[in-house]
Amino acid sequence: LAMLGLLVELGEHAYNAELVRDTDAGKLTVYILDGHAENFVRLALPSIDLVAYAGGERRTLVLRAVANSITGETVGNTSQYEAQADWLKSVGAFNGEIGVVEIRGTKFGPAAFALKK
Repeated sequence: LAMLGLLVELGEHAYNAELVRDTDAGKLTVYILDGHAENFVRLALPSIDLVAYAGGERRTLVLRAVANSITGETVGNTSQYEAQADWLKSVGAFNGEIGVVEIRGTKFGPAAFALKK
């Protein structure tokens, strides 16, 4: 599996978003974590928007809430969001920003990131 992860700080050490890219599947997953990146933080959001600047183009991804029967997470109460796009299979490193994310009543973002190849 070709998977790379990156922690993106949300707020001043308040929370983190972990971006995990699976190039084989062309999938990008975002996990919302606490300030120490030790515990998952569940959100009610149906989706998280992300803008990527890849291959000379501005691309928008809508990461949808994912239910997970193992953790008991459901859409509307989950820490996992994902999107699939064919360009994620072929593009190298790219940068962008995670849109505004509301966590426990406070809005964070947008938050810039640079994902390596």
